[in-house]
Amino acid sequence: MESLPVSPSEPDHGSEPVESRQAISLPDGYRPSADEPFMNALQQAYFRKKLLDWRDDIQREAQETLTELKAGSLHEADMADRASSETDWSVHLRTRDRQRKLIGKINAALRRLEAGEYGYCEVTGDPISLGRLDARPIATMTVEAQEAHEKNEKVSRDN
Repeated sequence: MESLPVSPSEPDHGSEPVESRQAISLPDGYRPSADEPFMNALQQAYFRKKLLDWRDDIQREAQETLTELKAGSLHEADMADRASSETDWSVHLRTRDRQRKLIGKINAALRRLEAGEYGYCEVTGDPISLGRLDARPIATMTVEAQEAHEKNEKVSRDN
């Protein structure tokens, strides 16, 4: 079993979500189930761990990219090789920028967890399905609300 934080230890004054002091143990292999109360302590701990692990993975990958960039050299003699290397690094850096933005969304999800708002649609207030949250832990809308939102965006773009 793994112990995970469940309550805030101090007010949140920055962009990072509050880390918590009190812990709850997740049973090995635990997966949220519709047979239990929605967003109970185990489900909250499960999603907190999922979000924290995801954020840690992204930060580790970003550090690896930075290390590679510092160690790598774009001093190829051949112009075609150099252009290819620059294109590769440009793709890496764009990916890292997208992941930087993703970290912001992960932190926002962690703040919603601390506030007791995680797992509920920001449009309708309805619970977001556990399957959707498991697949996309930063989801802020139910599938139906997301589809309506995307349809409205498409209509707006077309006008």
